[in-house]
Amino acid sequence: MSLQFRVLKEDKSSRARLGELTIGEKTIPTPVFMPVGTAGTVKAMTPLELKKTGASLILANTYHLSIRPGEKLIEKAGGLHKFMGWDGLILTDSGGFQVFSLPKIKVADEGVSFQYEVDGRAVSLTPERVIEIQKALGSNIIMPLDECVPYPCEYDRAKKAVKRTTAWAKRCKKAHVAKEELQTLFGIIQGSTYPDLRKQSTDSLLEIGFDGYAVGGMSVGEGLEMTKETLEETIPFIPPQYPRYLMGVGLPQDIIFSVERGIDMFDCVIPTRYARSATVFTNRGKIRLTHKDYKRDFYPIEPNCHCYTCQNFTRAYMRHLFSANEILGQMLASIHNLHFYQQLMSQIRQAILEHRFLPFKKEFLKNYLASLDTN
Repeated sequence: MSLQFRVLKEDKSSRARLGELTIGEKTIPTPVFMPVGTAGTVKAMTPLELKKTGASLILANTYHLSIRPGEKLIEKAGGLHKFMGWDGLILTDSGGFQVFSLPKIKVADEGVSFQYEVDGRAVSLTPERVIEIQKALGSNIIMPLDECVPYPCEYDRAKKAVKRTTAWAKRCKKAHVAKEELQTLFGIIQGSTYPDLRKQSTDSLLEIGFDGYAVGGMSVGEGLEMTKETLEETIPFIPPQYPRYLMGVGLPQDIIFSVERGIDMFDCVIPTRYARSATVFTNRGKIRLTHKDYKRDFYPIEPNCHCYTCQNFTRAYMRHLFSANEILGQMLASIHNLHFYQQLMSQIRQAILEHRFLPFKKEFLKNYLASLDTN
């Protein structure tokens, strides 16, 4: 299943770009945001409601699915798409980010070993094993095993992680060859916040050859300004014909600043995680629905929003649902947040198309950041 990526329009005043990503018979526009369905489900969402938000590509987690329910069961069910009832595209990450945050992990050139956090069973992941799992899952875009370092990170440790990530990437590419027509494989650029290591990692991965390139090792505490700097020092080394994926970064302002620097793909748990704690996104910042001011507020979360939640329910009702610990509150808030994110991506794409990305960025952030966290 070969990947085709086309750049349709480039912003004249930044690196922002409008594109199309095609895998098999499915074509999706970029920049694109992927809701996260770690265990084969986007939390508090049905696939039908997920599709109604405008989502076309979602992310699932290789490591978690291999443990529970197991990739062999999913393969027997007809693959992850059929198992979870999703007919859009699926990207599976290797689980490296989650694995490296676990205690008592042992990292060696062969792979990583650790204990599963749920029941304590011994688990071992190698580059070859990660590809084997993803082949069984049948996802459309698959990711190699990489070594993700924390922030801050000493230079020598980051350099060693880049060397290991490159070696693992070669092994993943070799393991992937047998069925490369069925799935497309991205490479993951590491290097912490060191420009020379980011360039070294990028050059090494380009030499191996992948269908797209992800900037990994971000969202580990480095902050937005450092993220901007790292992207500015990394993106120029990725040839323009490849899709660029920023892993795990996803506040609205983060997305806009990253699109400005040339990123095409995003994923993050933020919209659904925040929704489950009664925090929703609006064009004038985040609001927390449990706030006392919303007890008698009979307006929707956002008056001009066309999502199912805003078209049918009020802030007062939403506050009641969360106060009563009703699961419907989490579901409705998740619908709104994911719709908000998909609308944001649509607005970004339209702004790039019309050569007005920077004016759009300025106007959106002026409204969004003005009252951020005031509620």
